[in-house]
Amino acid sequence: MTDSRFIVGIDLGTTNSALAAIDLGREGDLVESLAVVPVPQLVAAGELAERPLLPSAAYVPGEHELPPGSRALPWGEPEVVVGEWAKVQGSRVPGRLVASAKSWLSHPRVDRTAPILPWGAPEGVTRLSPVDASALFLGHLRAAWDHAHPQAPLAAQEVVLTVPASFDEGARELTVRAARQAGLARLTLLEEPQAAFHDWAARHRADLQAALAGASLVLVVDVGGGTTDFTLIHAAVKQGTPTLTRIAVGDHLLLGGDNVDITLARRVEHRLGARLDAVQWSTLVQACRAAKEALLAERAPASAGVSVAGRGSRLVGGTLSAEITRAEVREVLLEGFFPAIGPEDVPRRAGRAGLLELGLPYESEPAITRHALAFLRDHATEVAEAIGRPVATLPRPDAILLNGGVFTPREVRERLRDVMSSWFPGEPVSLLENARLDVAVARGAASSGLVRRGVGLRIGGGSARAYYVAVDAPGEAARALCVIPRHLEEGREIAVPRTFSLLVDRPVRFRVYATRRARFDQPGDLVDLDEAAFQPLPPIETVLRAPGGGKAEIPVRLHAALTDIGTLELWCVAEDRDARWKLEFQLRGTSSDTGPTEVEAMPRRFADARALVELYYGKKAAAVDPRAVKGLFRELEKVLGPRDGWTTPVIRELWASLHAAMPRRRRSADHERLWCSLTGWCLRPGFGAPLDSWRAAETFRAFGEGLQFQSEPHNWQAWWILWRRIAGGLDEAAQARILELVMPFVPPADPRKAKPRVAGVRAEAIDELIRLAASLERVPADRKRDLGEAVFARVEREGAAPHLLWAIGRIGARVPFHGSAHTSVPKEVAEDWISRLLALPTSRAELAFPLSQLARASGDRARDVEPEVRDAVLAALAQARAPEDVIRPVREAVALGAAEEQRIFGDALPAGLRLIA
Repeated sequence: MTDSRFIVGIDLGTTNSALAAIDLGREGDLVESLAVVPVPQLVAAGELAERPLLPSAAYVPGEHELPPGSRALPWGEPEVVVGEWAKVQGSRVPGRLVASAKSWLSHPRVDRTAPILPWGAPEGVTRLSPVDASALFLGHLRAAWDHAHPQAPLAAQEVVLTVPASFDEGARELTVRAARQAGLARLTLLEEPQAAFHDWAARHRADLQAALAGASLVLVVDVGGGTTDFTLIHAAVKQGTPTLTRIAVGDHLLLGGDNVDITLARRVEHRLGARLDAVQWSTLVQACRAAKEALLAERAPASAGVSVAGRGSRLVGGTLSAEITRAEVREVLLEGFFPAIGPEDVPRRAGRAGLLELGLPYESEPAITRHALAFLRDHATEVAEAIGRPVATLPRPDAILLNGGVFTPREVRERLRDVMSSWFPGEPVSLLENARLDVAVARGAASSGLVRRGVGLRIGGGSARAYYVAVDAPGEAARALCVIPRHLEEGREIAVPRTFSLLVDRPVRFRVYATRRARFDQPGDLVDLDEAAFQPLPPIETVLRAPGGGKAEIPVRLHAALTDIGTLELWCVAEDRDARWKLEFQLRGTSSDTGPTEVEAMPRRFADARALVELYYGKKAAAVDPRAVKGLFRELEKVLGPRDGWTTPVIRELWASLHAAMPRRRRSADHERLWCSLTGWCLRPGFGAPLDSWRAAETFRAFGEGLQFQSEPHNWQAWWILWRRIAGGLDEAAQARILELVMPFVPPADPRKAKPRVAGVRAEAIDELIRLAASLERVPADRKRDLGEAVFARVEREGAAPHLLWAIGRIGARVPFHGSAHTSVPKEVAEDWISRLLALPTSRAELAFPLSQLARASGDRARDVEPEVRDAVLAALAQARAPEDVIRPVREAVALGAAEEQRIFGDALPAGLRLIA
């Protein structure tokens, strides 16, 4: 960007964000013009001040909560408060503070574009998506800059925005989306550890070799508010000139300053003697963060107080208070996060991510020293290859560069150096010092812009990852095609030297993988897909349209590029025409259908099964007795074996034949009923296989057309079962449409009112209609609560029928089967429903399923019921002699088991299908 007056570095941090800039218009040494840009922000109601850091905090005020003018900034009065006052006000008013939004950008199990923050906020609080929150912080920085530089707006400058080195392509794309939403369309992404090294190198530009003191392998340890990043940089001298090469980066670790705050909060909570609810807990974590920062500062006090407002009858007194000492914070840091370990130690993995504190799946192993040890061990081969040393089990870094506020206390920096030095004989590992840990990343980002202009040393090495696209072949192990090799420089496009046959005007799915491990594959190489070493990226699912129509298959080559921005792009380029398709990652949150494609040869007689469908539903079906279709299921079982044994690939192929038959399903009542039954069976549970979301959307077109034979009760039963079986593949809009139509029929009939009348719906097979309604997990929580109350009304009128109890369990489940956790009903609702279930005059055995779902432990206190409620449920389950696989998920947070999945789904799952929660 040669027309830029400034190079601006932006550190979009989990806890704080910062701006630094270099004025290219000044004469003299450009490095001398590198400066941290103070950010105007509200520090109290109506009080404006400049600060070097902008807290990455957003406060969502209630209506009429703040007086007019109290949010006024020089450039306007935003609805949401950002910065220092947001952090302060959020500690005073629970449940309205959005914090750690950056950590949510890398959380693939939620829809990161949906309004889900503040997590666990009370009803009525306006929510933001992680992307929107990030855009707010960037937008504030842009507005502050533009106010100070009206002749040089930020959007016209050379902007370098930093991201964790371990961010995958999904998180990077969402970061770019947030920046564009904030008005920053032209920018470059830079990895934070590299930015920290650039800052150090810029300050030693005149004496870099002397400052390195012979170090050829530098380990950058960047512990931010939300993530821990490791990067290895090789320093060498070639032809008398120093060179820098990044040779490895670590895996994504959701581990940082937030974890320290949570650990302190757990201690305080234990000291208070009361279990806090989700809103109180969030407030306590923020209070512990403030206390930690105060106690780690220069000339810090010996202790700091934290307090949380009491809520409800469970807590005695208006406020709960405790003290945290400076010594306690240092103990937590040193012994919990930087313990002294030996060179043979390994991270203690619990088999799953850590508890969902504040809704985020934090790393279960908190010891950063253990992760550093594992990182060095994993990249031993790369180190030997890069620096010409013999391969060692544990390569020795010559120096360590530390970054992040965690390292502000000198004893923390020295602890990490001493622990790492103990792993190797000889002299201690040297420590490279950055003067300003809080702004080093922003400064380094700006310095990197100078490097691109030829001032300073560039860090080479290209991509730290190699990228692959999965290639499947029947009867063979999954393999992957290399499309971008490791160390490819940004800005280059690769034409993969293999030709593929691309299906156009039909849905296609590309599974993309990355690996940071030492590999020397080149574009076009086919390798075994090692699931342990290859990290799956968000899938690419799309329908590629052929220009001008024509052939259904087109020969194409894959083109891949690492853009100058720092993101991955994939293209399909036609060989026989001027056509090019960009492949877009799916970033709205992943469901279980993102796993490996199942590829298997069809059964020997599968063609016969397809012919049977064609016989009754094909173009020539009129010649066949319509009544004979009633035996279609039995005939298919004669060909394919018992229906419970039909595998997922088989039934999805059979679905394709049924989908083609959809226009002729109305030939007779039996045709319609059998089509519904077979289609639901073949597409259940609506997800779990590639392209299931597309299949479900295609099938949902029949819902709009409605049922033809509406006087047939059995057809209504098959109709409701079809949509229940595939509900997991339907999006929120489709599920909301279904609920809108069926909801009037869920409450018991009121003889004082007219019967509900809904076009296209009849009150037939009510039990299946209610089961369908209960399976719509993507509808908002308030609609679920209304639905649950309607089902309870039926229980009071009709008794505790099995389908009603099952429905209550599904509607109020703490852990969804296919939906997102943010649409769960509030835990207070679940607790109320548990109380009402326990009061029913029915056996505890009949209540086992709904109770286990309503009280299931998720590890997220925003959803989990209180301990005394859980104890009551456990007692009821013990009284019912429920099996251990029903009791254990209530006692502790565990993944869904296969048997439990089937109980929740309410039907048999396809043979071999394993859904990962």
